[in-house]
Amino acid sequence: MAQILLALAVLYLPFASFVSAFVPAMQQWNPGIPESSLIPMASAAEEGDGNGTGTDSTQQHPSEVMAAGPKADSSSTTTRRRRSSASSLGRRRPAKSTSAAGRRRTPAPAPGQYAVATKRAPHQFDHTKDKARPFVDGKTEIADQKCNEDAPVFPLPEGAAPGQNGDVISHEHIQSISLDELFPRLSFSDIFASSTDFRAALRAAMREDIFDTTPAYAKMSEKARKMLLLPDSSLQGSWKCKDGRWESKGSADLETDIHRMKKLTQVLSKYLGDGAPTGDDFCDTIGLLCGSNPSTHWIDIVGVQDRRIPHSWHQDTGRSPNSDTKTVLLGFPPEDDHDSVGVFSHCVKLERERIALDDHPMSEPIVYPNMEIDEKYIIRPNFRKGRELICYRDVDVLHSSPDVAWRASVMRFM
Repeated sequence: MAQILLALAVLYLPFASFVSAFVPAMQQWNPGIPESSLIPMASAAEEGDGNGTGTDSTQQHPSEVMAAGPKADSSSTTTRRRRSSASSLGRRRPAKSTSAAGRRRTPAPAPGQYAVATKRAPHQFDHTKDKARPFVDGKTEIADQKCNEDAPVFPLPEGAAPGQNGDVISHEHIQSISLDELFPRLSFSDIFASSTDFRAALRAAMREDIFDTTPAYAKMSEKARKMLLLPDSSLQGSWKCKDGRWESKGSADLETDIHRMKKLTQVLSKYLGDGAPTGDDFCDTIGLLCGSNPSTHWIDIVGVQDRRIPHSWHQDTGRSPNSDTKTVLLGFPPEDDHDSVGVFSHCVKLERERIALDDHPMSEPIVYPNMEIDEKYIIRPNFRKGRELICYRDVDVLHSSPDVAWRASVMRFM
C-alpha cells in the first residue's frame, strides 16, 4: 500500500507544478473574472506618462495596481509594463508624437457661440498708445479754445438717431448760475473760486457722505471703499437728502440720523462760517434746479485727462418730464481763479426739441454715432467765478465730454 501511495505522489508533483504555473497566467484573460475586481485606469487623453505617450486605457487587475505603487520593486515594475510589451500583446501601440505631449484638444464651440481669441490682433502692435492718442498739456490746449456761446442752432440730420421732433425752442438753451445766487451773503463763489483746499474738501466730503449712505455700497469692503473714493475715480449715487432713499449707519442718535451729509456740513461750516448751509441743504438746493420731476441721480465725473479725444454726441435721456426737468452741472476747476473752458461738457443747440421714443429705456442714453459737427456749432461753456453751475434741458441740446478736459471733476445732478 505504501508503495502505491509513493508512486501516486511521484506522478502528482509534476502536474501540480504545471497547474500552478498555467492557471494564474490564464486568469488574466479569463472573462469570468468579476468586474468588481478590476480598477479602471485613466485614458490616454486624460493623462500622460511624461514621455509623450498616454497610459493604456484598458483595465488593470488589483495585483498590478498594488505593484505599481511608489514602493514597487524592479520586478513589479516589469510586471506593470508587460501589458504593453510585444511579448504579451503580440503588437506594440504606436507612440504619440512628442509635439503633442500632454496637450488637450480644444473642443469646438457650441452652436451660436464663438471661440475666444487668445492672441492679440496684429494691429495692436502697429503703434503705441502714446502715438495713437498722444498726451497733451490740457492747460495749453484749451488756451486756444473759444466758448462760442453765441453759436447758431445745429441742423440735426434726419435719422441721425432714433427719436422724434418736438416744439421749436424759443428759450435760452443753456443757463449759467452762481453759488452766490443759491447761497447769498456767504461769499460762496469767491471762496470756491479761490481756494483749492475748500473745493477739494467739499468734493471729498460729499463723495464720502453719498457713498456711506447709499445702500448699494453698504456691503463693500473697506479696501473697495478706499478705491472708489480716490479723487481720480468717478462715483455715483443720489443727491436727494430730504425724503431720499438713503440709509444712515453707525449712529444710534435719531437727531443726527435725520441728516445725511454730515462730513459736508462740517466742511461748509469750517470754510463759510456762521450761516453756512448744512450738507443736506447744499445738495437739495442744487437738486431743486433739476425741476419738478427729477430722477435724483448724481455722478461725480473725472473723465479722460491730458489727452485729446473725439466728441461723442448724445442725450442722457431724451426727456424733460413736465417740460421743466433739467440737467445741472457743478464744476470743479483744476486751479484757483480759473476762467476758461475744459470743465463743463460741450453742447450743441438744437432748433427743435429732440424727444426719445416712448419705448426707449430711461436708463440708456441716445447716441449719435460718428456724427461730425462743425466747430461753429460747438459751445464750450466757460467756468469762472460767478458761473460755477450750468443747466439745460436734455431735449434742447446734444452734449459730449470735452475733447480736451482741464478740470478736477464735474458733478452732474439730474
